[in-house]
Amino acid sequence: MPQKAIETWKARPIFQVLMAFAFCLMTAGYARAAELVMFEAKGCPWCAAWHREVGPGYPHSSEGMRAPLRRVGIDDSSIKLQTPVRASPTFVLIEQGREIGRITGYPGADFFWSMLGQLIVKLDQAKPTGGKSALPGQPSIALNLLELRKAL
Repeated sequence: MPQKAIETWKARPIFQVLMAFAFCLMTAGYARAAELVMFEAKGCPWCAAWHREVGPGYPHSSEGMRAPLRRVGIDDSSIKLQTPVRASPTFVLIEQGREIGRITGYPGADFFWSMLGQLIVKLDQAKPTGGKSALPGQPSIALNLLELRKAL
């Protein structure tokens, strides 16, 4: 396509709307990226130890960048899990709404980092969804982008 035709096309409002729509679709996947959910109880001494020993460095670690931490109460029922959380702290690695694995308890930093490393490996080995949404009722971003491309 000649340069002038490309510039004319980019100036059209429909192009700008479609590009904004495509951007929204692409960034929506990041909201469902992996996260490490920490279930904790008030007054939990092991939670306090984790916050002292691991907490300050976690967001800056490669694991923390791959799976940011979200803290919730032990009784939080808004997250669908394979089995209920019964101990505090419990760390559950979740990606696209599904549980990848968990660490129950906190006997020390070395144990935590070792177990988390194993969960990250498991996360990286998880099979891709093959264009299907990992969340029931949610369309796949890849399929939406293909439909958008066909419409152009």
